[in-house]
Amino acid sequence: MSDSAIHSIAGAAGGIVAMTATYPLIFLSTRAAVETKNDQKSTYQALLDIIKREGILGLYSGLGSSLLGIAITNGVYYYFYERSRDVILRSKHGRRKALDTLESMLTGLIAGSATTIISNPIWVIQTSQAVQTMGSDSNQKPVSRKLGFWETVQSIIAKDGISAFWRGIGPALVLVINPIIQYTTFEQLKNLLISRRTARLRAIGAATAIAVLSDVDYFILGALSKLVATSITYPYIVVKSRLQAGSANALKYKSSLDGLITILKDEGIDGLYRGMGSKLVQSVLTAAILFAGQRRIFEITKASIMPLIKS
Repeated sequence: MSDSAIHSIAGAAGGIVAMTATYPLIFLSTRAAVETKNDQKSTYQALLDIIKREGILGLYSGLGSSLLGIAITNGVYYYFYERSRDVILRSKHGRRKALDTLESMLTGLIAGSATTIISNPIWVIQTSQAVQTMGSDSNQKPVSRKLGFWETVQSIIAKDGISAFWRGIGPALVLVINPIIQYTTFEQLKNLLISRRTARLRAIGAATAIAVLSDVDYFILGALSKLVATSITYPYIVVKSRLQAGSANALKYKSSLDGLITILKDEGIDGLYRGMGSKLVQSVLTAAILFAGQRRIFEITKASIMPLIKS
């Protein structure tokens, strides 16, 4: 089995762990992003309201489709990212063992575009499940039963047809820049940290030493890189969430740019950053867990599989 395939498995597993740990924050930020009222509640008030109406389990609506989505998203992304990275590095004929900034961006573009097209239907389903009770009054009893994964699929098809599974694909493709920024930032910070630590080791006499990063290093670098990426791209995340949810207002947007302009005009600058607080916390924690976990899972998986392949 190739390293790319093992990276894919490790990325999927790491994503499932990270998604499970942070899902309530994803749920809250999705609802906040789709909300168009100007009297939007704080994250804490929204949390209490959901628990009151839907119980603790209400915070996990759409978790199943999210876990499937993150497994597919991360599996596909890591596979294409590592394959593209290997091709670029092999083309250098051993001259360099690290990607420069432009190469990191190209690798992220290839992996991100493939992942977005393949995984968009899953995120349409997840977003639809996350917002299906938003119209309920907080003083009313919660809906008796929420739609499951396949029922949501059937509902979307019956209402809007197969094409609905690619709602929001425009801003989603624009948001390919998010992982490009994230992974480029990560790669360059990682290279810089390794370079500096290696220089220190060699300065004290270890002439051939090469610094190795710890799980804590990967955790911190993953968090920092995601913080940068999400802060820059969040307004497009709002547009994408509204389109994927099938929001009546969002479906009138002529384009992603028109969506941004309309939100800015109707809701002000705050509308472009609805739910950003919980999204930033969730994104940073997820990325930190993923980068640290994926590396460790990759090593464990490779160590377990390689003896079986050789035998």
